[in-house]
Order: sequence, then C-alpha cells, then structure tokens
Amino acid sequence: MPGDSLASALAQRLDTIAQAREAFAPPLAPKETGTVTHVAAGVARVSGLPGVAFEEVLAFPGGLTGIAFNVDEDEIGVVLLGDYWPLRAGDRVTRLGHVVDVPVGEALIGRLIDPTGRVLDGGPPLLSDARLPVERPAAHIMDRAPVTVPLQTGIKVIDALIPIGRGQRELILGDRQSGKTAIAVDTILNQRGKNVLCVYCAIGQRAAGVAKVIAMLREHEAMAYTVAVVTEGNDAPGLSYIAPYAATSIAEHFMAQGRDVLVVYDDLTHHARAYRELSLLLRRPPGREAFPGDIFYIHSRLLERATHLRDDLGGGSLTALPIIETEAQDISAYIPTNLISITDGQIYLSPTLFELGVLPAVDVGMSVSRVGGKAQRAAYRAVAGDLKLAYAQFEELESFTRFGARLDEDTVRMIDHGRRIRACLKQPDGAPIPMPAQIAVLLALSDGLFDAVPLSDMPTAEAAVRAVAVALPDALCARLDAADTLSDADRAEIVGRAREALAGFVKDAAEPTEAPTP
Repeated sequence: MPGDSLASALAQRLDTIAQAREAFAPPLAPKETGTVTHVAAGVARVSGLPGVAFEEVLAFPGGLTGIAFNVDEDEIGVVLLGDYWPLRAGDRVTRLGHVVDVPVGEALIGRLIDPTGRVLDGGPPLLSDARLPVERPAAHIMDRAPVTVPLQTGIKVIDALIPIGRGQRELILGDRQSGKTAIAVDTILNQRGKNVLCVYCAIGQRAAGVAKVIAMLREHEAMAYTVAVVTEGNDAPGLSYIAPYAATSIAEHFMAQGRDVLVVYDDLTHHARAYRELSLLLRRPPGREAFPGDIFYIHSRLLERATHLRDDLGGGSLTALPIIETEAQDISAYIPTNLISITDGQIYLSPTLFELGVLPAVDVGMSVSRVGGKAQRAAYRAVAGDLKLAYAQFEELESFTRFGARLDEDTVRMIDHGRRIRACLKQPDGAPIPMPAQIAVLLALSDGLFDAVPLSDMPTAEAAVRAVAVALPDALCARLDAADTLSDADRAEIVGRAREALAGFVKDAAEPTEAPTP
C-alpha cells in the first residue's frame, strides 16, 4: 500500500536523524574573554586574555577592533582602530587570533580606503581574495638587486640633478607649505604609461588637503594606476600609526608579482606624532625631545621594505618617497636626522626659494641622491655634471653680489648664465615634462643657447624648446632612453633644433645682458 511505504520511509529517515544526533559530540574550544578596565584617547587597558600575542587583533563591542600593543603581566595596553567614544569600562573583549592585516590585489587599484581596508570613496565593498599583515619583515640582503632603472619624476631639477632610481628611498623635507606634496603628486602623475603602480598614503592629513590631492589624481586620470590609503586628522591615532605599514604591504603584493611600485608617505611627521601620543598614553618611557626611544626603529623597519628584488624573484621594485616636515628650516632636529640616516638621499625644499617664486623650491646644494646617479640615463649624465657645477657657482656668486662688489665680465657672465638655469628649472605644479623635452632644455642650457635670451622671455623660450622636442624622431627618443652614451650626432641634432627654436628670441646678440643686482 502507498501509505505503508510512506510510513516506512519516514521511519527510516527519523532513525537516521536519531543516530546522527546520538553520534554528534559538540567540540569544546576554550574562548578567552577580557574586560576593559580603562579607556583613554585612542587606547584602552584590558584585563584577562592570558594567551594574547603581541599585535594580535582584539574585538570590542560595536565592531570596534584594536591591537595588543603592551603585553604586560597584569594587563594589556590596546591601540584602538576606530571610534572609541562608545567604549566603556567593563565591556567584554575577545581575541580574533590573527595580527592586523589589509586586503591586497588588483581590486584596490583606483580605490580610496583606510588602513583596515574599509572603503572611503562611496563605491562598492572591496572584493579581495587575499590579505597581508601590515607588519612584514623586509627582504633579505641577498634577495636584493642593485638599483639600475630610473624613476622619472617629470621634474627637471630632480631628474637632472637629484635623480631617483626604482627601489630607492628618497626623503622629501622642508618647512610647512613649501611644496613637498606637490613634488610627490607630480611624480605620481608622471608614471602614466610607464608601467609603475602608485600607492599614496595620507597620514593624519586635513580632509580638505586629501580631497584636493585625490581630485588632482582623478583629473589627470592617475587613479587608474593608484591606490590611496587615507587617515584624516580626526581619525584615531592607531589608524595613523598603521597607515604607512598597510600601504607598504599593498605595494609589496604587487612587487612580489614583478611589478614596479611607488609609495608616497605623506607625511611621517604625523606618523611620529601619532606613535608618540600612543606611547605616552600607554606609559612607554619618552626619550629625546619627548619621543619614545624606539621612534628610529618604527621608521627604519618601514623604509627598509623598499627595495629592488633579484630577477629570479620577479625583479619587482618598491620605491619610497617619505615626506617630513621641518620647523624653521631645522634639518638637524630629531625626526629629520633619523630619516636622513635611513634613506638614500633627500630633496630639501627651501622657504627662501619659495618666497622668491622659484618653484619647485629645491635647494640643490642641500639635496643629494646617493643611489639614483647609477640609474640615471646617459643623456642626463652628459649635461647634469656641468649644470650642477654652474648652478652652484652661480648661487655662491649671487650671494657675494649682495655686498655691492665690482664684478669682472666673466663673473657677470656666470651670474647671467646661472639666472637662466634657475629660470629653466622653474616648473608649475601638475605639469610633469617628458624626458626628451627635458634633455632638449638641459642641452640648450649647457651649450649656452639661452644666454642671449632676455630673462623676461625665458618662460616662452623654454616652452618653444620643449615644443620642438615633441617632434624629435621616435628612433632618437628611444636612443635617449636606452643608449649607454649620448652620441655626438644625437647631441648635434637636438642642439640644432633648439637653436632654431630660440632664433626668434635673440633680439640682438650684441645687446648686453642684464647686470647683477647689488
């Protein structure tokens, strides 16, 4: 009968469920919980959790997380990673069993995120299938390769006189509002079409300043190859502390795939201040200038991760441009000297030059690149040495003329030549210049073609030379980018085209040049 068969099948199913229920043994896993004993600005103290590890992520009520920073015998000092105002003493804390990490991968390109991976641009959530710890050991010495490929910034004074190589760490420092971020942003803009991914890390910046940078990147379509990791000034100090490490982990993921990556830390002054705030709240002992004694270590372990890997490891590179703010031009302060000793050179921006309208306000005499010269293209090396010497001599003579001394004709000629070098090295923000155009301008400078051009006409004359460089043959441009040396024929062709472009600006070769101003 159909009814009997249905009852039999139902009985069999019930017997199976009963057997499975009897055989089920729920696993017993110990779960540690702690209690918040104290809450301060950005930190908390927690009791319990005897098995917690250093830098392990802890979960608080309301989705708030924190990092176990001080693992003491009686309590744990926790750095909070979010809005801590709802947190109260007595709240429960649980372990998550992993260190703080960040999502990585192609899905991040073009996005604006915070150091924990939370989306800030209003777009869809990230769909990343991989995460990396924000704190990772740097590549071993034997895994590194020499820096041999230049990273073109598009800024004439840097590419010619203070070159940067892929895998280098070049510090940008100067007083407030002297153009530090502008140099970094121009470098990002110049990477378009050069197969270099960029990571812009804003650390504790004003929201308006960050919005301006992101708007410029979008305007120039640079977000197509850029990841922005952002913390604002009103964010928890813990987020500002982990921001540069998270940005570096994102960059290292691409470097491990054999790609070239540029990371901008804007700026490490706020990073140092956030770490000092957290350390003093957690009662870590202060050191020189009230900074904790390990402030050098937090920056060295960050910047040591920038490198160029060997070819058998993919050949990828990570170039770091840390930014630091000085006070009253004091580069001998604690944090600037730390970073100068860690990095492979520095670009110093002078407030004096900035006030004179020399932009970018790079002080060539106080700036240096300890690595990039090895990677600089031969076309730059053919002109950069003489140009830097002539510019340095001009700066010395210009300061000497302030005393009203009588000068001979050779000295006047050197001063006039130096003024034209300074005029040619000026460059507006957001307008990086391609390498062939830079080479044409620098060759015209070194051959003295601009010396007969009035100073008032220098911007127009320089633009004319750059316009001529756009029409250079593709084969010549390829040789400039790859040749070991600049051939005489190529040099003569570029100089000849530049001389033709400047012919209309030389009104009278016999006309005396402008006399130095006492």
